[in-house]
Amino acid sequence: MATVYLVCGKLCCGKSTYARQLKDAHKAVILSADEIMLAVFGLYAGEKHDEYAANVRTYLFEKSLELIQTGVNVVLDWGFWTKAARCEAKMFYWSRNIDCELHYLNISDEVWQARIAQRNQSVLAGKTTAYIVDSALAAKFEARFELPAKDEVDVWVCG
Repeated sequence: MATVYLVCGKLCCGKSTYARQLKDAHKAVILSADEIMLAVFGLYAGEKHDEYAANVRTYLFEKSLELIQTGVNVVLDWGFWTKAARCEAKMFYWSRNIDCELHYLNISDEVWQARIAQRNQSVLAGKTTAYIVDSALAAKFEARFELPAKDEVDVWVCG
């Protein structure tokens, strides 16, 4: 049976890079909410961003079931910033007898700030398509982020 890998971590902590490593290691498909949001809305979805993102995640949960039913491993790359989001995802899969692992990327504040700066430079230089993370957005997501408890995490990645 296929496995679902939930990639958890702060904004700009390296989740997408890690998701690609999981994809290669487990012959998985990555489902990324940001990828769809950026493709459909570009950098600016406006005040409905959170609503649209929630709809995209709901769609991706359902789409993941199609992949899993065909034996394909799935990597969900969208942060799982709150305990409620992590529990919801785990229960979604466990209630369907689907294996699910939470991988948490733990980085220091110094590394986090450096990765935000690096990402912003790449976006501004046109080298990547991603959201610019200014200090207000970083503070918003840092305030929302709930550090997972050890018993929530299957794989703890220190970086």
